[in-house]
Amino acid sequence: MKKTILPQSILAAIFLTASLHAAEQPNIVYILADDLGPGDVRAYNKDGKIPTPHLDQLAAEGMKFMDPHTGSSVCTPTRYGILTGRYSWRTAKKEGVLGGLSPHMIDPERETVASFLKKQGYQTACIGKWHLGMDWKKNEGGKGKKAAFDMSAPIENGPLDVGFDYYFGIAGSLNMEPHAFIDGRRIQGTLEFLPNAEAVRERGFIGANPGWSSKEFVQDQVLPTFTAKTCDWIRAHAEKPFFVYMPLNSPHSPIVPSKDFAGKSGLNDHGDFVMETDWAVGEVMKTLEELNIADNTIVIFTADNGTSPKAGVKTMQEKGHFTSWIYRGLKGTTWEGGHRVPFIVRWPAGLKAGTSSDQPICTTDLFATCADILGKKLPDNIAEDSVSFLPALKQEPIPGVQNRLIVHHSDKGVFAVRRGKWKLMLDDKGGSPRGNPKDKPIVNPDSVLLFDMETDAVESTNLSKTHPEIVESLKKQLTEIITAGRSTPGEPQKLEGKAWWPQMTWLPNPDGSSKQETGKKKKAGKSKKDKNAE
Repeated sequence: MKKTILPQSILAAIFLTASLHAAEQPNIVYILADDLGPGDVRAYNKDGKIPTPHLDQLAAEGMKFMDPHTGSSVCTPTRYGILTGRYSWRTAKKEGVLGGLSPHMIDPERETVASFLKKQGYQTACIGKWHLGMDWKKNEGGKGKKAAFDMSAPIENGPLDVGFDYYFGIAGSLNMEPHAFIDGRRIQGTLEFLPNAEAVRERGFIGANPGWSSKEFVQDQVLPTFTAKTCDWIRAHAEKPFFVYMPLNSPHSPIVPSKDFAGKSGLNDHGDFVMETDWAVGEVMKTLEELNIADNTIVIFTADNGTSPKAGVKTMQEKGHFTSWIYRGLKGTTWEGGHRVPFIVRWPAGLKAGTSSDQPICTTDLFATCADILGKKLPDNIAEDSVSFLPALKQEPIPGVQNRLIVHHSDKGVFAVRRGKWKLMLDDKGGSPRGNPKDKPIVNPDSVLLFDMETDAVESTNLSKTHPEIVESLKKQLTEIITAGRSTPGEPQKLEGKAWWPQMTWLPNPDGSSKQETGKKKKAGKSKKDKNAE
């Protein structure tokens, strides 16, 4: 067969066209650490005691956001916001987190980042900790925890039903049942039922709840398995644009670094697990380089909330390591340490290396950013709380950033809000009983707290009494975006569930009642221990 040799000019044109197409559709890898404060990453905290060479490299080669926030200060709500571009408190889930056997939280009819990108020709994968509920088949008439579910039946309304082509992971946090990997719609391994804490200990699990388990499941091999699966999937799908959502189980408790990292930090097991988290990021970066696709791949690294008190915070502080860095609070709170996290973006083809941005952003912003990158306009009924940070990547102002209200939400369902330099907290306890040992009492305490984040990012001095007009303005704006069902421009959207929050007695309910029935509800911070608490 005679070969056709194309002129150099035609070959150059073909190459240019292919390059432009690739630039229009960059690969996207979103790596989500679990319970990681900004102080745990050396690129943020130069005095930190945990080596994080791969994250430091990612920051040196990309952009480091200095004022990023999660949609909630606990796991499930933040993950909902990442994938839907919508605050989770707009659903029936007003506080707390889901369990491993909880039903699905994302409506399969709702557009997600994954389903949106899939429509744009992307291959999509979720590899890691889901924690957004999925539907396990219930046994009719099954009595007791063991008999309640048919664990052999295919799972419905999980990742594969909200836009992902491929899913491998665990249902909830590593402490939650089922203690087993899930591949697609099927739980993996030889199942056994661990009826009590003694059975859990005998099984060798650390910090785990009783319930269903796979005999082959090993806690300290979960993170290495997620890492290997992610790198293998990327290798198999590198020829077309792809989106990988990689929600890690680390360094969340149970804190179980593998033997290659145990004791390596010289700090504590949290430090060791952070080092292994950094290694996992490095493995993904190395895979992209090996495949020669790093230049047009957007790698985003962040966390779902700040560090948990279970990380041994006091011990680390005694050794000079501050996991929340300069900030007050920890996971679960509306203090900055609850929701201000590391947020690093590397995209060699699309942003300047070694840069940083002081513009405030939220983890709900992924959806709008992806649409902006692809030049797509989103309809009113999706991504209602998502704002594109693409301008920031170009070192330009995000339109409307100074007037945007970013909402913070605690594990107990307590609100705080941020607009420009002002932050308003609707209680005086950070919305949660979780405390940070280093924190000192607030100067000028009051029942609501107002801080100037430009001069007082550490939240030391309350200004609510000297600026009551700012307090009222922020409360009014919060009320408006709750009742409108969105915080971005567009048609109003419906709020799901009852609009009940203990600190917002003035807020009307969707059913038309003008007053909240706070007397019939438990007060924030006073609830019984949640079995799903992280």
